Amino acid sequence: MSAEPEVVSLYARAVDAFLAAVDRVPDGAWEAPTPCTDWDVRTLVNHVVGEDRWVVPLLEGRTIAEVGDALDGDLLGAAPPESAATAGKAASAAFAEPGATDRTVHLSFGDFSGADYAWQVLVDHVVHTWDLLAGAGADRALDPELVTATAGWWAGMEDVYRGAGAVAARVEVPDGASEQDRLLGSFGRDPGWTPGG
Repeated sequence: MSAEPEVVSLYARAVDAFLAAVDRVPDGAWEAPTPCTDWDVRTLVNHVVGEDRWVVPLLEGRTIAEVGDALDGDLLGAAPPESAATAGKAASAAFAEPGATDRTVHLSFGDFSGADYAWQVLVDHVVHTWDLLAGAGADRALDPELVTATAGWWAGMEDVYRGAGAVAARVEVPDGASEQDRLLGSFGRDPGWTPGG
């Protein structure tokens, strides 16, 4: 029995939030810039869909080498929201399988438990949901409970990720900033980001 059932429900919630953001992308905004340097809206969504597509084979015990380049390239096709929904729901279902969080997952930077892997992709979903909302010109407010959960996990991992070059330098936020803005700053995001800025 997994000691971390909470991460499964949080992951599903983060996926749902991301899919809701994808549904809010206006038709003309797929090539709009995002806070992720060099990624437009479509590229960012494709990245997250790729993460979801990796979940099933990795939880099945396959290695990065065994999956190979099968998930490279455009995963969105002509219907990005539908492609995102299919990938997200399959990933959520895979994590919800009995014992999934206790399995060993072989990532490119080491072996982790399914629960640790779930936290990694959950956090990426939360932050990239904000990136997507910002790029699409939508309301950027995130689910407060997801923000709190992400901040709690990230507090113990930030130095490791930054030391590995996986996140940009912190962006300082004013005293009294919201928990969401503090989280974004710790991920190297400017909470006040604008497409032209």
